[in-house]
Amino acid sequence: MWNEAVKPLSRRNALNRVALGFGSLAFNSLMADAGSGQHATVPSTSGPLVPRQPHFPARAKRIIFLFMHGGPSHIDLFDPKPQLTTDTGKQLPFTGSRVTFAKRGSLMGSPWRFRRCGDSGLPMSELWQYLPTVADELCMVHSLCETNVSHGGACMKLHTGDEAQLRPSIGSWVSYGLGTENQNLPSFITICPTSLHGGVNNFGSAFLPAVHSGVALGTPGYPNSAAKDATFDFLSNARRTPDQQHLQLQLLRRLHAERRSGDLELDARLQSFELAFRMQTAAPEAMDLSVESQATQRLYGLDDPVTENFGRECLLARRFAERGVRFIQVSHANSLPFNNEQWDQHSHLVKGHSINVRQIDKPIAGLLTDLRQRGLLEDTLVLWGGEFGRTPTVQIGNAEFGRDHHTEGFTMWMAGAGVKQGFRYGSTDEYGYYATDNRCTVHDLHATLLHLLGLNHTHLTWRHSGRDLRLTDVYGDVATEILA
Repeated sequence: MWNEAVKPLSRRNALNRVALGFGSLAFNSLMADAGSGQHATVPSTSGPLVPRQPHFPARAKRIIFLFMHGGPSHIDLFDPKPQLTTDTGKQLPFTGSRVTFAKRGSLMGSPWRFRRCGDSGLPMSELWQYLPTVADELCMVHSLCETNVSHGGACMKLHTGDEAQLRPSIGSWVSYGLGTENQNLPSFITICPTSLHGGVNNFGSAFLPAVHSGVALGTPGYPNSAAKDATFDFLSNARRTPDQQHLQLQLLRRLHAERRSGDLELDARLQSFELAFRMQTAAPEAMDLSVESQATQRLYGLDDPVTENFGRECLLARRFAERGVRFIQVSHANSLPFNNEQWDQHSHLVKGHSINVRQIDKPIAGLLTDLRQRGLLEDTLVLWGGEFGRTPTVQIGNAEFGRDHHTEGFTMWMAGAGVKQGFRYGSTDEYGYYATDNRCTVHDLHATLLHLLGLNHTHLTWRHSGRDLRLTDVYGDVATEILA
């Protein structure tokens, strides 16, 4: 009979008290397995990132999201409005948005002329010099609407589907739904992320397992971390050899299995450790642009200081895409000397948008051309856009003229797997103010993106706080007319 003063040890308590002894035994037993050097790139055969079948045959395997932080002006880039030009100087003939950030003045036509590009005749302003060469790849969506009027709410809604509540990013939902094709790289990478309004929550996994969070290549902040210097945090370990790290991970996994099996938080932490370990070999190889030909580097604009930074980000996106990363975000938001957010031209519209387009024009055209030449555009969906557009009215102020935030109707475009080429979907009114035909909300956009990946947005759910939550909440319709 047990003495009442000496209580029997449960397995958990025994491990707590004699962990050092168990650890030593485990360490000694694992030493014989060390030294091969092959473990750094051995793919997992189980876990949350293993590739999973979509709900139905997918048109796209991955997404590259080219995010233009600040709000590009649709009526100065892709959505020409002759009536707006004719009525420049007049007052808007109807009641506009009630929420504004500054006093709005009269109508103002675009200072740039438009021309039709490619065999499809897609309209683009004269700001674009390289993008017209791939116009026939693009599917323009001119009727985005129903997002928040402030940067913070709009960024959060575009990235997570909700402008106020903490929700998983779209990249996290894609990772959760499909896993990844490369177990040695994250399923969701955000390249040179900016200090977006909403911060890292734009790339976070919220209530989904942490392994689905976006992994940042480069440090968030203004100005954007230079792509040539960007790396993944803690990619190398100067204190431990790969063999020693491998032993540590195996020991942690064994101890976890004994003590806390089924703890989702600790599971996610260990999975992150293991992924980080495997990345030490895979990530440097993926980021090595020296193996790219001079012709390819010129195609992306790496030979020009104006386009070099964004071009490098786009080339990295292609390299991650061809290695099976499921969702790659490339953010453009280097601060300009006359405003904080890159595309947020409340003033200095001509100067700001001219600089912005010069930085991204050649790299984006190069990315689409390169993807097409390599056969990657067949199963890669490229999405371009910002959190909202700009008003057709001038913003009144003391500086050079600009435009205010605009959420009632603006343009984004897609290219690649599953969408019609050289196609225009939706429209705004004659002033570019309200989305009229085929209105496309952010929930509709998300539903369409998931559909192209073979995921039914109503079935991609996670049980949280007593509800089956999803990216599109209880909304969202697939824009079937854009499907190829």
